[in-house]
Amino acid sequence: MQTPFYLIDKSCLLSNLKKIAWLREASGAKSLLALKCFATWSVFDFMAGYMDGSTSSSLYEVKLGHEKFGGETHAYSVAYADDEIDEVLAHCDKIIFNSIGQLDRFDTASEGRVRGLRVNPGVSTSDFDLADPARPFSRLGEHDPARIAAVADRISGLMFHNNCENADFDRFDAMLTLIEERFGETLHRMAWVSLGGGIHFTGAGYPLERLAARLRQFSERFGVQVYLEPGEAAITGAATLEVTVLDTLFNGKNLAIVDSSIEAHMLDLLIYRENAKVAPDTGPHEWMICGKSCLAGDIFGEFRFDAPLAPGDRISFQDAAGYTMVKKNWFNGVKMPGIAIRELDGSLTRVRNFDYADFRSALS
Repeated sequence: MQTPFYLIDKSCLLSNLKKIAWLREASGAKSLLALKCFATWSVFDFMAGYMDGSTSSSLYEVKLGHEKFGGETHAYSVAYADDEIDEVLAHCDKIIFNSIGQLDRFDTASEGRVRGLRVNPGVSTSDFDLADPARPFSRLGEHDPARIAAVADRISGLMFHNNCENADFDRFDAMLTLIEERFGETLHRMAWVSLGGGIHFTGAGYPLERLAARLRQFSERFGVQVYLEPGEAAITGAATLEVTVLDTLFNGKNLAIVDSSIEAHMLDLLIYRENAKVAPDTGPHEWMICGKSCLAGDIFGEFRFDAPLAPGDRISFQDAAGYTMVKKNWFNGVKMPGIAIRELDGSLTRVRNFDYADFRSALS
């Protein structure tokens, strides 16, 4: 297939999904795919067999989850607009408000619907200020237990999203204990609680049994249905970005230019100043892999190979699903990667190609 393209491997995806399904059976907690992380709906039917639905951050994500994923559709937004609230409500099973102000504003419109409120417990596991939901002066959720308790009779659930790539169960346990202590009075009055995403429970070596026991304990203590919102946990390691070397040169280092762009096709890495991943990244020959855009810092990273690179060589960048495919863009007019799926039998199916007409229609 002509590069560049994102390649989703269903066998790798299945490994994560089986852990998600096991956790549901062992703990009673339901799992909803976080569309802000991954929204490639060509594999939603495959994922839906192991998950309970989807959760969103915008009107368009709500509609996509409702139309393409099925199951439960949870709606959340930092702020709903007047002209979209009715459409959001028409496509969701539960609506979660970010603030008491938004709950008040749309009280009449959402009357009779299953409503929740986002709570900010003031602690998180994020190593990046940019992604820290509990950063100083955070706008993400209500934080005052008394104010939240005062509106508890108008909602039936709470949503806490304060984990970020948290692979440490003990850290999760400690934060959940803090939530229980600070908000226990209101938790006892709820029917459901979402603990959000960012819990890396599908990673190698994660103590799934301990997590299952802790979630069940929480659920039984407060009499609530627990929800998790895995994003990265659902799709980590399930996709690559396939690219081809176009040119090579030497300027103190061996440089290879590929038919892709980190700014356009793996933007999240550039934002957080992280390198892409290439496996196995071994060998005597070190090369800096560069994108083809005009941005000077369009660099995927430096990697090692068994032989010198040459035009026509293929490179696979790992972990190209989460916060990657959803952020791809048309910077510099660089051809947007297509989307392909490796089926469980090993065959490849190209499900989408992008061309000039798509570039033109994205503008005006």
